[in-house]
Amino acid sequence: MQETAILLVEGKQAGTASLAFALEKAGYQFRAVNTGSSAFQWIEEHGIPNLVIFDSSAMRSSGTRTCRRLRRIVNDSPIIHCRAAGVPEDGQAEADIYLEHPFTARKLLNRVRALLPADAKKEEIIRCGHLTIYCSKRSVEVGSRGEQRLTPKLLQLLVEFIRHPEVVIDRRQLMQNVWKTDYIGDTRTLDVHIRWVRECIEEDPAKPKLLRTVRGKGYIFRPSLLIPDDEVVES
Repeated sequence: MQETAILLVEGKQAGTASLAFALEKAGYQFRAVNTGSSAFQWIEEHGIPNLVIFDSSAMRSSGTRTCRRLRRIVNDSPIIHCRAAGVPEDGQAEADIYLEHPFTARKLLNRVRALLPADAKKEEIIRCGHLTIYCSKRSVEVGSRGEQRLTPKLLQLLVEFIRHPEVVIDRRQLMQNVWKTDYIGDTRTLDVHIRWVRECIEEDPAKPKLLRTVRGKGYIFRPSLLIPDDEVVES
């Protein structure tokens, strides 16, 4: 199992501006090297890291060619390319994220958290088909469409559906389990949240296929689309 999640490439002149301090304080496991050739050698010896941070601000070049070569080696592992203030962004580096100095440690760590895979030991992960929910991060990943953030109520609502696939759930049950109330006199809040869930998981939220409305009954999450279409209202 890979222990080093991050490979940090930055020049020796980084000094007190080194990004290593932020990574260390946040508790990330990382390896710091000072040159592109050292990065290639480390990958050859230890394998592909989960994330590469390439900071060219303390180097003699922009690092574009080195980043592009790293992209060929690390495949789909994300790359963050950091550059000095005033240096134009160069998309030819083929990085996933571009940051221009000066930036805060929080900004860097936010990008790192978003790009690193979830730790299954610390993160409760719920999978259903091509949907993956990360409960601690409050986000959902839908196939190749990437990860989207969820509000606490959206997370609870989506988990309620995914844990009961192919089961019609009525409005009262949703209000009880998610909003902790038996009152269903006004379900506009539920309707809005259903729309938001569909915007997260459906290819076309106006024509939902995964989360459907069952006339006079409630909603059903149906990844295998088992119930007859004549019972379903597209809404």
